[in-house]
Amino acid sequence: MPDIQPEPEPESGGGQVLAVDHSHLANKIENYEQVLQDAAAADRQEHKMGGWETFKAYRKAAFWSAILSTCLVMEGFDLVVIGSFYGQPAFQQRFGTYDPATGGWLITAEWQTGLSNGALVGEILGIVINGYCTDKFGYKPTVLGALVAMAAFIFIPVFAQSLTVLVVGEILQGIPWGIFQVVTTAYAADVCPINLRAYLTTFINMCWGMGIFLSSGITLHAKWSSGCGYAVYMSPQVSGLILVTGWRLPFCLQWIWPPVLFTIILFAPESPWWLVRQGRFADAEDSCRRLSSREYYTPESGKRQVAYMIHTTAMEREESEGARFVDCFRGKINLRRTEIVCAVFTIQWWCGDPLISYAITFYEEAGLDAIKAFDLNLGVTSMYIVGTLISWPLVSRFGRRTIYLYGLAGMGATMLITGILGFVNANGAKWAIGTMLILLNLFYNMSVGPACYVIISETHSTRLRAKSIVLARNAYNITGIITNTITPRMISPLAWGWGARCGLFWFGTCVLSWLWCLFRLPETKGRSYGELDILFNNRVEAWKFARTKVDRECSYSTY
Repeated sequence: MPDIQPEPEPESGGGQVLAVDHSHLANKIENYEQVLQDAAAADRQEHKMGGWETFKAYRKAAFWSAILSTCLVMEGFDLVVIGSFYGQPAFQQRFGTYDPATGGWLITAEWQTGLSNGALVGEILGIVINGYCTDKFGYKPTVLGALVAMAAFIFIPVFAQSLTVLVVGEILQGIPWGIFQVVTTAYAADVCPINLRAYLTTFINMCWGMGIFLSSGITLHAKWSSGCGYAVYMSPQVSGLILVTGWRLPFCLQWIWPPVLFTIILFAPESPWWLVRQGRFADAEDSCRRLSSREYYTPESGKRQVAYMIHTTAMEREESEGARFVDCFRGKINLRRTEIVCAVFTIQWWCGDPLISYAITFYEEAGLDAIKAFDLNLGVTSMYIVGTLISWPLVSRFGRRTIYLYGLAGMGATMLITGILGFVNANGAKWAIGTMLILLNLFYNMSVGPACYVIISETHSTRLRAKSIVLARNAYNITGIITNTITPRMISPLAWGWGARCGLFWFGTCVLSWLWCLFRLPETKGRSYGELDILFNNRVEAWKFARTKVDRECSYSTY
């Protein structure tokens, strides 16, 4: 590991200054002196550019990152539409169990658990497959292959005749979704400079939210008859009535995405960081050209960008030679970084988010009729888009750690109020609970939801990033299996029957998550990957990251 030399505190700004001696890399990098000069120049330029200037220079990178992130619309759409079916009369009558106590049909908690967890199990498999495919074939071929698989697997839920087949379909669809989860975040982190990184990684959360909002709109505009299980769907743009099977229509609509995205992504450039790790420096320079605006790109600037990638990759290879999954846990430095990315992802479940996923069921258990429940659910899901838009200036202005702490505080407060309202048996309390869920989703998508993707894209080394995201997302999915198992039982009157009182449970998990963030979550705002390597290698405490300075010039000198 390189020697890290603390220097005296600077005259302005406060905090320790860190510098690193990388002269020992001279025998590992060809034309070492020139690479160092070019890397330092690229690093200075990236820090010097303003936000609007950065967007104009790298609007092509922003475009391609946004296109790949759009793949997650399909995941958000299906994962939530399944939860919406639990409260749909046609779906209940087709697959449900009769409840003599209420005189209606219900999807049992056990089957809700199976359907909700099926996709998560598939995503775990997809994430593991992605770890191999991206290393061997690159990001672009991996995404294209996943889109082809996605189009094929949609046939299963569309023609399913039993809940068992539906679960199998969810598992298989989860495989390409797991690939999308990792590739979109890693690609956005690779192709976007510092000033765009927060916007493009949080956009991933918005794409997921777009899918959720679309699924809510589709289920809201479907009218169900109580007898035959068929629905009449009325589109405001298309006159006439289309007779379709209500619960199959949302699955059919998923076929819109794969052919469109496949055609566009076919022309996307590969990640230059991945090309550098393969030793394909000329291809990496060409990729940088395609990701930059013509008026800003020069052959010299492309050479400097690749030099920066070569130098940073050489630094990280000292800590993770071979880039295996075990390297994410090897040594205290990598273990700490892996802990952070896994924890921030699992906190997305422990902050009360499962209640949002079961919004329709929760409203109906609270006593609201089906139409009002779906109306209110549109308000809840719209917060995925509104909240992410609000998060953009917050993440850029206040940083990742700050909005995580304040976001968890806000979500904890809403869960506490929801839990207390659960003891009040009045119509006013039921609508107040619905309002709390809308606020919960707003707080989530202003903070924990989008900021998570920024943190996991910045925290680990670029060489181990894809593998660390695999581990983080699998930690997320495993946690999701746990929460998806207990949440239906909390809400369902056929199981534990806690109803809104389960908010007290989620309040407790919010408090524990907040305490972890206070002591373990560092601030990564405004740091290049090289600077973050230095801060982690020096074992700087999480609460000191923001005020610790890194001497970038010394970091690229040979002393």
